[in-house]
Amino acid sequence: MASDVATVSLAGTAFVILPAAEYERLRAGSRRPAQDESPGEGPPLPEPDDRGRFPAIAYSRASLARKIIRRRQALGIGQAELARLAGVRVETLNRIEKAHTTPSIATVDKIDRALSQKAAEAAEAAATRPPAARPKPSPKRPGGKRK
Repeated sequence: MASDVATVSLAGTAFVILPAAEYERLRAGSRRPAQDESPGEGPPLPEPDDRGRFPAIAYSRASLARKIIRRRQALGIGQAELARLAGVRVETLNRIEKAHTTPSIATVDKIDRALSQKAAEAAEAAATRPPAARPKPSPKRPGGKRK
């Protein structure tokens, strides 16, 4: 295939020309869904195989785990509190967040409801909180200099 590739320079920038079929093959092999959160916030998403396909179960487990972790951390709650609110064991939530198990729909629903309820409570608390008092300026000393 190397003989089918040409290099062209336009305005000082080098471009590679190759057959459309080769371009599509390369493009398909490099596709990877965008990571929905930054690295380090849950289990890594699995790599695609040589044909660009992702393992469905591993990918869905990791994706769900990352979403739960992101929502839980945004609310500032730990696994123990979320597990209590959702009515699931801490060990179960831990295995879900590590992508070691596929939870039942009922378990996912419990976790989702608990996160949604906690988010609604946080939003209501923020809406009813009085505006933060502005700090008083420090008194100025004669000569305009502060010590």
